[in-house]
Amino acid sequence: MALLKVKFNQKKRVKLAQGLWLMNWFSVFAGILVFSMGLFLKIELRKRSEVMDNSESHFVPNSLILMGILSCAFNGFAGKICYDSLDPAKFAKWKPLLKPYLALCFFFNMLIFFVALICFLMRGSLESTLAQGLKNGMKFYRDTDTPGRCFMKKTIDMLQIEFKCCGNNGFKDWFEIQWISNRYLDFGSKEVKDRIKSNVDGRYLVDGVPFSCCNPSSPRPCIQYQVTNNSAHYSYDYQTEELNLWRRGCREALLHYYSSMMSSMGAVVLLVWLFEMSVMVGLRLLHTSLESITNPEDPECESEGWVLENSLKDTFKSMLESLKKIGKFNQVEAGAEGAEGEEGGKTPAIATVS
Repeated sequence: MALLKVKFNQKKRVKLAQGLWLMNWFSVFAGILVFSMGLFLKIELRKRSEVMDNSESHFVPNSLILMGILSCAFNGFAGKICYDSLDPAKFAKWKPLLKPYLALCFFFNMLIFFVALICFLMRGSLESTLAQGLKNGMKFYRDTDTPGRCFMKKTIDMLQIEFKCCGNNGFKDWFEIQWISNRYLDFGSKEVKDRIKSNVDGRYLVDGVPFSCCNPSSPRPCIQYQVTNNSAHYSYDYQTEELNLWRRGCREALLHYYSSMMSSMGAVVLLVWLFEMSVMVGLRLLHTSLESITNPEDPECESEGWVLENSLKDTFKSMLESLKKIGKFNQVEAGAEGAEGEEGGKTPAIATVS
């Protein structure tokens, strides 16, 4: 029994073709939207590529760009087919291409669905990329005189100001690294010498943070040095007082920013996928309704259209049988090649004896 079997007359076939032509052009615009989203996400990721550990995060925008281009191409082609289907003479040239085209559309829609899922599932990979990238970026914060790293201080400062964050997981991350360049340290000072000697790695560690960690909304002047030293500041308690530093880490801030962006894009791509699926189903109905016309000379005659010629269960069984036949055919070919190789190896030996 055919799946989604529908009866058509000439009027219904024309309406279906016209509706599909319009839907395909809407899908072209949807493809442009998907392409634009991918391009926007790629630009946003490139802006902060210095604080990302690898290029895996660009898989999503690259996929969106590719899906957008393919969507425009596939739907533009389908629109032409739907337009020509109104004229039997023009439709005849597209008839042999429709089955392969519908198969390609099916795989294309599977890819769109996969990309939509990836948009929702990239959070874990993005989190590890940001965590390692920010950790490395903070290490290079002090290297303002090192070629290739001199921009890192500005990048981190602008990031912390824009996203209202501090450090990787929080402001205490700055206590564990030397973020002040040796160029600005007085090595003749006893305090500097004592701090460097007290550290195993010989680094100058302080309980302070860069200026970009300061919250300008705080009424108190920013306390960015000796953050944990209560006696260094008047009327100050590190444990109880609300610090005038950003509490949130930049990893969390960036992760929330990109995750919410990709989730929104994933929702849009899912809607595009549903629309593409409806277009593919409509195109299949148009294709089968035109093929099943009993009398091509009578355009007014009725015909039947369907999505699958058999039920889902029967279609799945026939696909499995086809795959098994292909597998057996490959095995027979491999066996035949092996037998020919053995015969080829025996022939020279017989010739030598004779």
